Amino acid sequence: MNVNVNLPESADGRSRHMVLPIEGMTCATCAGRVEKALAALPGVTAEVNLASERADVDFDPARLEPARLAEAVERAGYGVTREKRELAISGMSCATCAGRVETALAAVPGVLTASVNLASDKATVEAFAGVLRPADLIAAVRQAGYDAWLITGEAERERQIAAAESHRLRKEGRRVIAACALSAPLLLPMLGVPLPAWVQLALATPVQFVLGWRFYVSAFKALRARTGNMDLLVSLGTSAAYAYSLYLIFAGASAEMGEHLYFEAAAVVIALVGLGKWLEARAKRSTTAALRALMSLRPERACIERAGGEVEVPIAELSVGDVVVVRPGERLPVDGIVLSGESEVDESLLTGESLPVPKAKGAKVTGGSINGSGFLRVETQAVGEQTMLARIIKLVEAAQMKKAPVQRLVDRVAAVFVPIVLIIAVATFLFWWLVIGEFGSGIIAAVSVMVIACPCALGLATPTALMVGTGVAAKAGILIRDAEALEHVREIDTIVLDKTGTLTEGKPEVTDVVPHGIDKSRLLALVAAAQSGSEHPLARAVLAKAEGLERPPLEEFRARPGLGAVARVGGQVIAVGNRKLMQEQGVDIGALAGAAEALETGGRTAIFAATLEPQPRLIGIIALADRVRPRAAAAVQRLQESGIATILMTGDNERTAGAVAATLGIRRVLAGMLPADKAAEVERLQAQGKRVAMVGDGVNDAPALAAADIGIAMGTGADVAIETAGIALMRADPMLIADAIALARATYAKIRQGLFWAFVYNLLGLPLAASGLMSPMLAGAAMALSSVSVVSNALLLRRPGMISKSGSTFATRSCERAKA
Repeated sequence: MNVNVNLPESADGRSRHMVLPIEGMTCATCAGRVEKALAALPGVTAEVNLASERADVDFDPARLEPARLAEAVERAGYGVTREKRELAISGMSCATCAGRVETALAAVPGVLTASVNLASDKATVEAFAGVLRPADLIAAVRQAGYDAWLITGEAERERQIAAAESHRLRKEGRRVIAACALSAPLLLPMLGVPLPAWVQLALATPVQFVLGWRFYVSAFKALRARTGNMDLLVSLGTSAAYAYSLYLIFAGASAEMGEHLYFEAAAVVIALVGLGKWLEARAKRSTTAALRALMSLRPERACIERAGGEVEVPIAELSVGDVVVVRPGERLPVDGIVLSGESEVDESLLTGESLPVPKAKGAKVTGGSINGSGFLRVETQAVGEQTMLARIIKLVEAAQMKKAPVQRLVDRVAAVFVPIVLIIAVATFLFWWLVIGEFGSGIIAAVSVMVIACPCALGLATPTALMVGTGVAAKAGILIRDAEALEHVREIDTIVLDKTGTLTEGKPEVTDVVPHGIDKSRLLALVAAAQSGSEHPLARAVLAKAEGLERPPLEEFRARPGLGAVARVGGQVIAVGNRKLMQEQGVDIGALAGAAEALETGGRTAIFAATLEPQPRLIGIIALADRVRPRAAAAVQRLQESGIATILMTGDNERTAGAVAATLGIRRVLAGMLPADKAAEVERLQAQGKRVAMVGDGVNDAPALAAADIGIAMGTGADVAIETAGIALMRADPMLIADAIALARATYAKIRQGLFWAFVYNLLGLPLAASGLMSPMLAGAAMALSSVSVVSNALLLRRPGMISKSGSTFATRSCERAKA
């Protein structure tokens, strides 16, 4: 597999990329405020994801220190999660040494503070969570002339983060239980059971000002930043109900029995909102389950060969070229090539491939996969951020952070939502008081308006569906590059499929050698020599067939994309390629035209060979056959059943392409296409009003992939094809094409469902609350339910049956529902 999913360091090649974990956001307004605060800094672009509670930031380190990002977030009323890493330092002998190490660590980008303890030979580094790269810290210490290794590695760090999340959830759960326990008795007067006013006051006060204090803190921060959020609405609404009840007590109105007090409206709302946020937090943890599963694949240590034998070292200390020893049952710590040994490797969590993949000498292996029953020696080719696993994690994280285009509209609505709700609440109160003449009812109706209209669901609808969808896709071996890809996929009505390497295995074999005026072995040797400078699958097949033959040396080579190649071998100029190349070089192919047609009608690809000096002369044909992938026909059928028109487009000749298309059930074939022709054809289809997806795997497919509305690259293909595509498939299974489209459509459908219900909920709830038909308690329950339901609906993408155990049969009905 040759998948390159590396992300650029920045958007413009100069700035630096960081993902900041944000604390304290509760609704879409909060996310918008953080985004605005970060974007106001010089040279900063930022996107904030409410569901993951993270900010995706690009900034210019020459104009801005990382610490200023945290300052901007804190000024907006929120916090940036920080983490500490400990390193063991060796080689220090005095305070000067400790100072040098401290200075070196402090200079690493992202480090906020660094301290070194000479007595314990330890260094403690503080930075924004998720920003530090251990390899950078170790490299900085070594550059200063000392040595270092991590005490808190990646696995321990992940455990610490998970433990902190669990502790926070448990703490919040205890607060919810306490709030519910204190609020429940306040409902007794509604059931006809009298409860004295002083008891109601005693029960409601700790809920309002102890358990509900965080709402006041967050509201104060919002007001200080001259904006509003969910907590402002909750704190204003509950405070109004509490204050009015307190006024009634002092006014002596039913003080003895307290049947007309509204303490329950304040306390129960706080309890219900807290319960909703707790349930929401639990559900949100599930949205990142796939990403956490990928992160858990990273081993902490590796066993490498040294002069004195085998040595176990931290992963951060590995270098390219190190020979790693992998025993049965162990995870492969690096990307590399097998030097010796045979085994089978489980790559299911990386590629979605359910069956173990055999590995022997010369095979490529990927870090994070699990070794089977064999013993392997692997030469390291990539470590750290350059491994495929790290790149996949980066790509999935980036896709989850990006906003779908529809989210821009939501952000604009959220920016003015709270002020509008406050205006509606004031208008509701004034109407009830001045027009109807019921002051108390006006207070309660206004409270209901403020509570029910919290914009949580609006902010969660898009990011939660996106996070779950991209996570499920990654587990199935489908990498979705960004949210825009999802939006484009749902509109696709035409899909253009490359043939070689996409619908066929891309491993052609020579079936016929037809010489013309030359010995058969000589023809094969000359063509093999001319093709030895090419990486094309057809060239590799010819070289395999000519193995053992004596070939003249290759002196010059010039590839002709879409045509073939011209080379100088052993003093002769040889042209090898299709009819167009022969025509261009003035070669008459009439003598073998009939033989070529017969071969092509049988589904073979005919390669013509000619010498060009002293004059062009045809010397023969080599025919090759490329087997159709086992599930290609079923994949094409599924695409057609989902309403997508299929087109086969290839640089191969018309007869061969037609034979493959007939096998697969594709009616429209475009053959003999050069790279520019493929891109032009995609643009022509788009000009007809078609929404076009292009699927390919080669360099010659890159222009068409870029031109299409959505490009889908097969995982066995060239890096340039994958870098150009919006969706990358981690293994060469055509069924993944249909899976990717179905999953993207289903994910976008969840986004639309979440936004629909979030808007409808507010459109229905606000009039009911303003008219007095919905009490604050019901409003609080409905508000909490709206957020939880939006997240839970997105989590349905993970349910069994959406993707089969093989990871490649996404439910067709899901596709049809999403398209409807």
